[in-house]
Amino acid sequence: MSDPNIEARILLALRALQNDPKLSLRRAAGIYQIIVQFILDLDSRGFPPRLRCVEEMANRLLADRKMPPVGKRWASNFVKRHKDLKTHFFRKYDYQRAKCENPNIIGNWFRLVANVIAKYGIRPDEIYNFDETGFMMGIIASGMVVTGAERRGRPKSVQPGNREWITVIQAINAEGQAIPPFIIGAGQYRLANWYRESNLPGDWAIATSPNGWTDNEKGLERWLDHREVVVKEGLRE
Repeated sequence: MSDPNIEARILLALRALQNDPKLSLRRAAGIYQIIVQFILDLDSRGFPPRLRCVEEMANRLLADRKMPPVGKRWASNFVKRHKDLKTHFFRKYDYQRAKCENPNIIGNWFRLVANVIAKYGIRPDEIYNFDETGFMMGIIASGMVVTGAERRGRPKSVQPGNREWITVIQAINAEGQAIPPFIIGAGQYRLANWYRESNLPGDWAIATSPNGWTDNEKGLERWLDHREVVVKEGLRE
């Protein structure tokens, strides 16, 4: 925290909350807002503080002025009392991915895309978001199961031995039209029972590769063929 004015305002708020339990509602609301704004500011920058960090911040400021620290439950109780704050379980976020959300960094790329669209007259239905996702068959995720009431401990579910890899390619254009999935399985040839014994819709495409992964041929050339078939079918309809 680098702004001494903010530090001073937070210190005054902490001191008032500790020393005057009979604050008026209006005065208490103003004091709360100073601390809340600091937390919300950190959150907006992608660095939401933990309860421990809020407590440490308060105690550090108080210690500098030789004042007693806040209680162990102070930060938790403060969050519960204020409607603008809430505790959440957080998930880690890769720094390189976070940088890709910075408009100053990615702005040039979007300007380049806009220029190409204008130069060649590309229509929205010709602009696709193209993504691929891999699945390892036979991996069981955690979930809710039903057991006998007498069971103790967490139940286990046995994973099948199959570890084949499947890749699914999905695309949707700027008008919201989706191309049916393009599935790549491990193998050299497509088998008839893939079609007879499955519930896959008829417009989903299936291809093979030695390991079930995508490559330049499968990921672009054959997907483009799949797209052309889908588009032509749509035009005929």
